[in-house]
Amino acid sequence: MSLEVKVPVVGESITEVTVAKWLKHDGDQVAMDEIICELESDKATFELPAEAAGVLRIQAQEGDTIPVGAVICVIEGSGAGASAPKPAAATTQEGMVETKTVSDPQSTPVAEQVPSRDAQNQPTEGGSAGQASTGTGQTIDIKIPTVGESITEVTIAKWVKADGDQVNMDEVLCELESDKATFELPAEAAGVLRIVAQEGETVEIGATICRIEVGAGSGASAPKASAPAAQPAQAASALAGGASTYASGTPSPAAGKILSEKGISASDVSGSGRDGRITKEDAQNAQTRPAAPAAQPAAASAPATSQASAPAVAGSRNSRREKMTSLRKTVARRLVSVKNETAMLTTFNEVDMKPIMDIRAKYKETFKEKHEVGLGFMSFFIKACTVALKEWPAVNAQIDGGEMIFNDFCDISIAVSAPKGLVVPVIRNAEGLSLDGIEKEVVRLAKRARENKLGIDEMTGGTFTITNGGVFGSMMSTPIINAPQSAILGMHNIVNRPVAINNQVEIRPMMYLALSYDHRIIDGRESVSFLVRVKELLEDPMRLLLGV
Repeated sequence: MSLEVKVPVVGESITEVTVAKWLKHDGDQVAMDEIICELESDKATFELPAEAAGVLRIQAQEGDTIPVGAVICVIEGSGAGASAPKPAAATTQEGMVETKTVSDPQSTPVAEQVPSRDAQNQPTEGGSAGQASTGTGQTIDIKIPTVGESITEVTIAKWVKADGDQVNMDEVLCELESDKATFELPAEAAGVLRIVAQEGETVEIGATICRIEVGAGSGASAPKASAPAAQPAQAASALAGGASTYASGTPSPAAGKILSEKGISASDVSGSGRDGRITKEDAQNAQTRPAAPAAQPAAASAPATSQASAPAVAGSRNSRREKMTSLRKTVARRLVSVKNETAMLTTFNEVDMKPIMDIRAKYKETFKEKHEVGLGFMSFFIKACTVALKEWPAVNAQIDGGEMIFNDFCDISIAVSAPKGLVVPVIRNAEGLSLDGIEKEVVRLAKRARENKLGIDEMTGGTFTITNGGVFGSMMSTPIINAPQSAILGMHNIVNRPVAINNQVEIRPMMYLALSYDHRIIDGRESVSFLVRVKELLEDPMRLLLGV
């Protein structure tokens, strides 16, 4: 019997896909659920599994674009071939294997479907999905969880476990990246891992990323018994803290990256996390360990060697390709969308920073002693903007379809340059915070951003954005609106320039301000008046204290 394999429905707006790569050749024998090809849509790349076992007959070639529902290949001999390897078990409609001791796996908890300890100790061969599921009671699909209302897809940054590895309950399987945050995906059960989506792939929320054959391949635990002999340092570290577990001496994804960059082995670091896991803080502290400097001369020899050989490759025209991260791709897509979908204009003004600089010079030490935080420029700008936003509510509004949403609160987004790109955490209800309260929030959010610890809730829902290009030396720019907001204020560097003060030329510390706004909702009068009001409040800070 032959089975036609058709392109599945992968999204409401997706009508066709492209055959990116065939992983199996025409005439190959394929197994049930084995990945046979990779498909690409305009939104994501995904894999197509075999719906039965048999001989593959390809109908659509690599590079072909075919509509959803079209036949992409045919699997011949799918009738008897699929059921032959499974004489001792019945197959449910879900493709789940039902053992003799379980009458209804769909309604039975996972714990009741796991074989007994004696059954788990039976050796398995090959470790294929079909063989493992025959000896267990269930195969669990691990799907991408919902991580935020506005996030529809994520990118697989790194697989912590390899295909075929034995994993434990709650063990971290992989590191996922969205356009706003990085998070870890834990195992939902113990068993053998079967990877479906590869590193670098972008998958939609709810898509299956891997499968776990519950209780299968437990024979893999036998080699782990000899791990202390092969890795004495790591095993000793684990045993020192108590019973050894999968996490003992294992770095988290973030910690692993830091250790790799510093050239430090995980076996030389003791983990302070749960069950002896190496945390990011452990990896950062490992840089100051006595053993680290000893490795630096050897590491330093690499640059010296490359420099010595530099003359031999002088004038070379080498280039390299790096895959865009999910964050970078999303930022690019959103910026282009804003330029295309908004009527964006920018208005400029300049502000004399001398009054604020005088206040900071006079009170910064007392301010820090009392509030335990420094007095920066950002708190003055945020406070001035909240006052001006109350007076010009259109600047604090946004368009939603055919309606305008006006907010009576000011959630100020601040642009922060993080290791993985620009992020925009939000200061909630900034209009109700004092200068020290704003400064503390700025410091807290900036620190979390640089440590890649920002949560989704900390980066969504802003009503107005402030970005400071002046810290990088920018004199003037036209910032792009942070959609769905309608305006963004750009700060720039402070430069001593001659200005006319009471008909006299004086040298003053001046800063250019830029307000980019959506002309669909904000008129020129409102944008210019808003920026003038901000200028007045900054040049006369007493207005902020007196509320005038």
